[in-house]
Amino acid sequence: MPKIVTVTAAAVALTFSGLSAGAVESTYKATSTATPEAAWKKIGDFCGIATWHPAVEKCVLSDDGKKRTLSLKGGGTIVETLVGWDDNAHSYTYEIVSSPLPVSDYVSTIKVLPEGAGSSVVWTGNYKAKGASDADAKNTIDGIYKAGVDAIAK
Repeated sequence: MPKIVTVTAAAVALTFSGLSAGAVESTYKATSTATPEAAWKKIGDFCGIATWHPAVEKCVLSDDGKKRTLSLKGGGTIVETLVGWDDNAHSYTYEIVSSPLPVSDYVSTIKVLPEGAGSSVVWTGNYKAKGASDADAKNTIDGIYKAGVDAIAK
């Protein structure tokens, strides 16, 4: 039994570090004149994405605060679960439970870092392409990250 637990823990660690077989990675970073605290105030609310991401029309948070359901402008729903939160590091990690996006095994972190007199917002995700090529899945996720981070950085 301990060997199974060890193997399972190692598999989970590999998945979250982006080293799992077939993983695709997307990262987008933008700088802002806003302080890290001001930028985090914008994105540090797990359901606040509806106020800053141009593709999200509405966000509904579960009673326990760990699951958000995003209604997208133009139709579609994404359900995501919070898997890690660090107020001090200005970051959170979540995974997609269900979505129309061409990805599976999706885990992502968004964080705010100090940069000069302002800050930078970095959004990184690891996933597998589903029903699309790796390049098409990456283009989709890259576009989502760019639209969101650029909106925060304004």
